[in-house]
Amino acid sequence: MRDIASLFNSIAPTYDKLNHLLSLNIDKYWRSKSLKDCCLKWEKVLDVACGTADFTLQIAQTGVPEVVGIDLSEAMVEIGKEKVKNANFQAKVHLMKGDCAALPFPENSFDAVTVAFGVRNFAQRARSINEMRRVLKPNGDLVILEFSTPKYFPIKQLYRFYFKRWLPFVGGIISGDKAAYHYLPESVYAFPQGEAFMQELCEAGLQNVKQRRMTFGIATVYYAKK
Repeated sequence: MRDIASLFNSIAPTYDKLNHLLSLNIDKYWRSKSLKDCCLKWEKVLDVACGTADFTLQIAQTGVPEVVGIDLSEAMVEIGKEKVKNANFQAKVHLMKGDCAALPFPENSFDAVTVAFGVRNFAQRARSINEMRRVLKPNGDLVILEFSTPKYFPIKQLYRFYFKRWLPFVGGIISGDKAAYHYLPESVYAFPQGEAFMQELCEAGLQNVKQRRMTFGIATVYYAKK
């Protein structure tokens, strides 16, 4: 498979449109729900795998004074910068191209690190989690929002059909990159969800690890402390 940066550079122009269309805009609710209450005390946040800055901007809009977004895809970051400019958030939001496996920040730099729908794409997941822990301040928050798979009939079966058949078909037509929209659902099924991923967070030295499943288990938010 081609590298992740190349894949997301390819679909960047249609990424936002397809994200909202294929999720029926519920992705906005998931982002908002994952932030509920926990961001009130944050002063400086790092949003990893920020993509086109949807989550980065939502964090800033809660009143956080400084939000840094970082992503491997230069095309996604450039689109994000335009969105930040259009929202007049240049003073609060700073976006940059970079690798989550080698974050260019000192230890103990951020009150929180967030990732929305990106952790399953990490080529070096264990190393990236360790990097996110490193840049967190003591007692800092890690918030990871990710797709997951429903467990129960009939949602499980409907979801599988939608994700395996309909999403690649529509995504491929609109984006012009069929391979990318076959990879995206496959990456969800390959990701170690729930307790398995929580164990990875614990092994990285994170504390108070917990999860909250949303919308019949279609998405899960994971919380942890340094």
